[in-house]
Amino acid sequence: MEADISSSWITIESANGGSFNAFVSLPPSGFGPGLMVLQEIYGVNEHIRSICEQFALDGFVAVAPDIFWRQESLVDLSYDDDGLKKGLNFFSNLNINLAAADLQRTVEAIRHIPSCSGKVGSVGFCMGGLLSFVAAARAGVETSVSYYATRLEQHSSFIDDITCPILFHFAENDQHVDSKVVREIERSFQGKDCRIVVHKNANHGFNCWRRQSWDQAASAKARGQTLVHLMESLA
Repeated sequence: MEADISSSWITIESANGGSFNAFVSLPPSGFGPGLMVLQEIYGVNEHIRSICEQFALDGFVAVAPDIFWRQESLVDLSYDDDGLKKGLNFFSNLNINLAAADLQRTVEAIRHIPSCSGKVGSVGFCMGGLLSFVAAARAGVETSVSYYATRLEQHSSFIDDITCPILFHFAENDQHVDSKVVREIERSFQGKDCRIVVHKNANHGFNCWRRQSWDQAASAKARGQTLVHLMESLA
């Protein structure tokens, strides 16, 4: 990434005691809208940090909170069988309500970063896609983007509390997200500011260039749609 991107770690105080870390990438201009970047089950790893830097190049103050901190600080897993096993275990033991409180504190922290222009959105991938959906309900973001979110059907009660614009990216051939869940999301969000895009021939994880399922065409298309969606609410 470009040398004029400034990246560092900050500490955020939890509302429930303790504190957690978050990775921050500031745009070259030094000023822009805030964006909470929500990790996969693999932690705030090299890929997620690169995503933050990618969005920083687009002018966002990008911040990725350490979601699993109550179980293990600064989880950083590889995209292999061992990483998958460990990540799924962390996800299974994640308290969604405590995580929602952490998302809210992260949004508050982003708004207080001098480089942030005030408005904050969220974007998340896989588990982070679920958390971006949760952030739309509980964290006070102005807009939300969710990539191939898993376990949405287990947390449908959040839908009633979502009033901000939300964009869902799903993969047509996703082995982890049933097409019935996509149809139910579409039905449940009728009357709300919601857009759902199903990317043809794509698989789960299509946005991650570190995974075998990476799909350049789907990733590029989704990225363009994501940037338009974010700036319609954050400009």
